[in-house]
Amino acid sequence: MYIVIRKYTKVRSVADAARRAKSGIGQILRQSPGFRSYYVLDGGDGVGVAVMIFEDRESANAANTKILEFVQASLLDLDLGDPEITAGEVLVNIELMRPRA
Repeated sequence: MYIVIRKYTKVRSVADAARRAKSGIGQILRQSPGFRSYYVLDGGDGVGVAVMIFEDRESANAANTKILEFVQASLLDLDLGDPEITAGEVLVNIELMRPRA
């Protein structure tokens, strides 16, 4: 798995950005090969964080290009600024195992 984390520190409205990202970025991601999951969190004080999980780096890079186009075209009025980006291969994955019924 490959994870991309974007941290925006000067978002005027994280809730509005998340709402708009859900429809626009959600549509892009659902159509992207290798996509696993997407999360947005409100860190308070204008901090918004987006986490995307993909099967591999190539899938993440392909989707990233489309997402950046969407952000530049549709979210400029939210004054997102340049994000701090962290990306890399997942080294450990721990999930809750539920007993089978």
